[in-house]
Amino acid sequence: MLLFVLTILDQTGPKRVDLDSHSEFQQVIDHEPGQYLGHTSLLSLDGGKTLLLAYPKGHGKGPIVLRRSTDAGKSWSPRIKTPPNWETSLETPTLFELQGRLIIWSGLYPARQATSDDKGVTWTNLEAVGEWGGIVLMSSLVKSGQGRATAYFHDDGRFFRSEPESETRFTLYCTDTLDAGKTWSFPRAIYADASLQLCEPGAILSPERRTIALLLRENSRKHPSQLMVSNDGGRAWSLPRSLPNWLCGDRHTAVYLPDGRLFVSYRFMPPDDPWKGDWVAWVGHWEDLMNNRPGDALVRLKDNEEGSDCAYPGLAILPNGSLYAVTYGHWTVGEEPYILSVTLPLNVLPS
Repeated sequence: MLLFVLTILDQTGPKRVDLDSHSEFQQVIDHEPGQYLGHTSLLSLDGGKTLLLAYPKGHGKGPIVLRRSTDAGKSWSPRIKTPPNWETSLETPTLFELQGRLIIWSGLYPARQATSDDKGVTWTNLEAVGEWGGIVLMSSLVKSGQGRATAYFHDDGRFFRSEPESETRFTLYCTDTLDAGKTWSFPRAIYADASLQLCEPGAILSPERRTIALLLRENSRKHPSQLMVSNDGGRAWSLPRSLPNWLCGDRHTAVYLPDGRLFVSYRFMPPDDPWKGDWVAWVGHWEDLMNNRPGDALVRLKDNEEGSDCAYPGLAILPNGSLYAVTYGHWTVGEEPYILSVTLPLNVLPS
């Protein structure tokens, strides 16, 4: 019989499920004593049977580590040999797939990407895609068919151009590709503000793929996390509106579960909450997200033991329907962050 801790801390919020102590769901992917292993990006191929995982040796900046699983995350390859200039990465790597082409991004200035056309067996060097840059390239990507896609990121004025701007101003950007990532358009700004510091846009498509939602970190910590919505494929956007406390956090990453619900994983950052700084996920329907309803559950996947340095997550649905989540964090007191996965059968998540 499966047992888990269920705690309701706020009658107006979601039911809380604490899975921190459930080691049967957890697997250490990479742990190098004394070495900071950081912000993960996960790419699911072949319906979840093959997984690629990238992360830096360092806090964002550092050589990119690449690993592969061919058995849906049960086991992982050793660190894969990568092109030498991947060691020059300056920022969090992110992985995507477009019409069979795999792409890994590395940010700051200039924006660089490497590609693979053989399912990640061989890769190109990191190469500049234009005379522009940004932070957490790319936070998310929305496909629109036939090699077309739009990628989202942000900058605070330091890295978009070769010379930093004189004023700190957070700007959300998007860039388009029409040829499966061979080329990208010069980014266009979709929102900018000096006081409301919006960043790390996590894009979610509505079930019928007509609406795009961006879940946004608020970097000043003076405001809640925010939501922006587009009903025309990303050409026009609503003004930001506050998300409820249970979705307050950083680097929101989402996947649809087989039952149609959203599973949104992030670094949990509401003020004065006992789970602040931990790795958390919200489970609910698209309509719950759009209408600030609590949804079905708030799940603590793992207690982060030091501050709030954790949970740039990767998500995948496995062939058996289970949810696979992976990220970095301070999982052991006094040790540097390392890489941990959590595999959840759907019956663990309240409905």
